[in-house]
Amino acid sequence: MRDEMESTRAPFTARMAEEVLHVACAAVGLKAAGAVLVRLGENAVFRLGDPVIVRVARPTTPLSDVARTAAVARWLADTAYPAARLLPDVEQPIVVRGSAVTFWHRAAETDRYASPAQLGELLRHLHALEAPPSLGLPVADVLGSVFRWLPRLDELAPDDRDFLRDRAYMLQDRYDDLDFALAFGVLHGDAHVRNALADPAGQAHLIDLDDVAEGPREWDLTVTAVCADRLGWHTRAEYRRFADAYGFDVTTWDGYPVLADIHELMMVAWLAQSAADNPAATDELTRRIADLRSGSTRRAWRPF
Repeated sequence: MRDEMESTRAPFTARMAEEVLHVACAAVGLKAAGAVLVRLGENAVFRLGDPVIVRVARPTTPLSDVARTAAVARWLADTAYPAARLLPDVEQPIVVRGSAVTFWHRAAETDRYASPAQLGELLRHLHALEAPPSLGLPVADVLGSVFRWLPRLDELAPDDRDFLRDRAYMLQDRYDDLDFALAFGVLHGDAHVRNALADPAGQAHLIDLDDVAEGPREWDLTVTAVCADRLGWHTRAEYRRFADAYGFDVTTWDGYPVLADIHELMMVAWLAQSAADNPAATDELTRRIADLRSGSTRRAWRPF
């Protein structure tokens, strides 16, 4: 993992992603005119005028990773699990200018997020599934993204970057010593309510399947717990409904503080990637790093 600290970040801009989008859509008979960029992160996510979502991966993302995400979506469809669905009759992923591109049905006309209780139910059902060996799911590496992101954070002061790196190493050691309460198995990997959309009938669907892996189910539960317990983004009542729907309260497990600290560190490292060109992100990043250093409350953190 520490060798990943030496990796570099290839540029990936909205304009580059839009150029790939137009070529990819033409290749499969879709119209890219009027496409809206929904998100630019590890993927550029576009919403077309048709009820279609197009995801353009960074050129540095291995094609095998995107192909596995597509395979996970097909597996979940075969099991009738409510998750993002690939467009049928389209061979995918396709590769355009080094970026892997996939095409998805939109779960809803608007981004109506599922409730925490619905997310808890989705996770309970997901965690009950047994993935076929042919999927080749990786073992979850909960700190892997932090170690990949840290070398890219050129805008951070060296002292702040060193602080985050040292904290990552410390938390990796603590994570390696954990005794988990739940059995290992399939997990989503990024399980928050913005990755669970409700369709017009109110049925919730999991989206963003890139991090589906096998590992400790507690990791999926920690995200919502942190949003309620430390950040105040969910009420206590909402969290209680989430835990009841799932059937386990991760905050009662003695390893929860370690996973919660890891999740907070991921939130800081992820935000740092956006800070260079976004003054609001810069202010938020400064607050978050200061709070990590001082141990202050995270209640002032704002979603991005």
